[in-house]
This record gives sequence, structure tokens and C-alpha cells, in this order.
Amino acid sequence: MRLIISAGMPGAGKEEFLTAGMDAEVPFIRMGDVVRECYASSGAESKGLSVGEYAGSERKAYGADIWAKRVMERVKSDLCIIDGCRSMDEIDSFRRLGGDVTVIAIHASPSVRYERLVKRQRADAPRNLQEFEERDNRELSWGVGSVLALADHIIDNSGSLEDFHRRSADLMRSLR
Repeated sequence: MRLIISAGMPGAGKEEFLTAGMDAEVPFIRMGDVVRECYASSGAESKGLSVGEYAGSERKAYGADIWAKRVMERVKSDLCIIDGCRSMDEIDSFRRLGGDVTVIAIHASPSVRYERLVKRQRADAPRNLQEFEERDNRELSWGVGSVLALADHIIDNSGSLEDFHRRSADLMRSLR
């Protein structure tokens, strides 16, 4: 089983990277979708936990690779993009669970990411710079910085969307 793992800080462009995968007809699983589905059925919201806090509490309770294990249960094809990996524990888990893993780091500067997150107006968008920095620090505490530093490929997403899509598609073609 071939797994293409995408990782990046919030707002870096992981969703845009998936566009290249969809265009190449590669199935994908968003780790964040799995987290949100589990959160919705967990009752964590009634306990006052945010999705991110819930994800962290699950890591503490079941191990740092719990989300990788839950995602692997959903992989149904020989080639799959796993979007949103947050730690080397998850990468190692994907490898132990039978994956031939290639890690793609999506990078953009904090100022570019902050602007994107505010513009997209999702429910989890930061209301201010302090919230943005807190979210970054939470994600870094999970180990995403190591994943980004040790990635097999890095795509900078600081320029135009068209350029990023072209480079993502080129990389996707080379990985198929």
C-alpha cells in the first residue's frame, strides 16, 4: 500500500495540495475529518472541549499515534493520500501498519497562513493573532515540526495558487 502523507501548519495549503490528488484521481482521507467525526460522536463538545483539545486528549489517552490507527482503518485502496499528519509517531504508525510512506511538507510563512485562515472564515479561524499563535504552538507540541523537517518533499506555497497547483500536480505525477 502506497501512502502519500501531507503535512503542514494550519493555512499552509494542504487542502490545495489535495486538488492535485483529486485531479490525479488518487483517493484521500483527511485526518481532520476523522478527528471531527469522532469528536461529534464523543460528547466532548458538551464537556467544553474544542476539536483540537479533544484530539490532544485522545492522543494522551490512547497514544500519540491514535489518529493514524483510526485513519488506517479507512484506507481502502493501494494508493491513498493521507492529509494532515501531525507527528512522527503517526508517520511511524503508518509505516508499521503496512504503508510505503512518502511525506510531503506544505510550507507557507506564518503571516501568509494567518491571512489565509482569517479570509476563509471557517469556524476554527483565529479571531486574532494570539489565537493563531496558540494553535500553532498546540500543533507544534504534537510534533508537526519534526514531520515538516523530515519530509521527503517540501512544497513552498508562498506564491500564486496556480504555481502551487502546478508544482503539486508535477509532484503527484512523479509519485504515481
